[in-house]
Amino acid sequence: MALTADVKDELTKVQVSKTTVRAAELATILRFSGGLHLIGGRIAVESELDTPELATRVRKDLAELYGVRSEGSVISASGIRRSPQYLVRVLDGGETLARQTGLLDARRRPIRGLPNRLTTGSRDELAAVWRGAFLAHGSLTDPGRSAALEVTCPGNEAAMALVGAAGRLGVAAKAREVRGVHRVVIRDGEAISAMLVQMGAAQTVANWEELRQRREVRATANRLVNFDDANLRRSAQAAVAACARVERALEILGDDVPEHLRYAGELRLSQRDASLDELGHHADPPMTKDAVAGRIRRLLAMADKRASDLGIPGTDANLPADLDEV
Repeated sequence: MALTADVKDELTKVQVSKTTVRAAELATILRFSGGLHLIGGRIAVESELDTPELATRVRKDLAELYGVRSEGSVISASGIRRSPQYLVRVLDGGETLARQTGLLDARRRPIRGLPNRLTTGSRDELAAVWRGAFLAHGSLTDPGRSAALEVTCPGNEAAMALVGAAGRLGVAAKAREVRGVHRVVIRDGEAISAMLVQMGAAQTVANWEELRQRREVRATANRLVNFDDANLRRSAQAAVAACARVERALEILGDDVPEHLRYAGELRLSQRDASLDELGHHADPPMTKDAVAGRIRRLLAMADKRASDLGIPGTDANLPADLDEV
């Protein structure tokens, strides 16, 4: 997705000078993008990344922060893998690195969530945690009804740790599991913008907000058009019904129609698409819409009473069978 690529490209270029913040981002990337593996009896740290730029950033941080050498390779696209992945592996000193980054606890057991020191750190460190998680496995969808900033997590504990970090940054996020895959999702538009700002994607925020505003304007315009269409359909339906009933009323009453009621009925039939207000303006002398409506109402009532006395169909008899579809 273009938006996701834009965010990751911008986040990859974020410059961080504070060592603890760089370490928080790196540890989170390693936790969310790979894991620990035994290779030849030794613990190796591996990370599968989306772009060569991110792989370069990770290798640079590994060397500068922990003094370890890493190997880089490309995993070609195949099968369900639509694009190549860039693998960063640390074999020599892998166990020491895993301990230093918090991927292993003091008893050499892999952690299940995130290191506690990361999720209870400063705001800059918490933002770095989210930046690392998004770079490793995040996505951003277009603004609209289903807009979401989403991070796929290695497990429920990692998802809950990420939710907690978002909460400490003042952003509401929710953990959810779909077919065994754990995700953390932010859906509110304002919250998505806030998290993008926290992570350091200021330019993407501006583009995303502009797109969101355009979508909202378009949605509002569509709602108004639909509302107007519905009103026009209702007005057309009412006009058809009124004309049909007036025709039947004049037919029932014949020459016994009071002149002022006949005039109102004929006015209705001569201006079939006009509103009551417009009918009043066409009258001679002009009348209010309430006066026109009152005369037509009395005409129909008189005709329905006459029809009832004669035992014949009333003014409803002329209504089209498909009137509800008008």
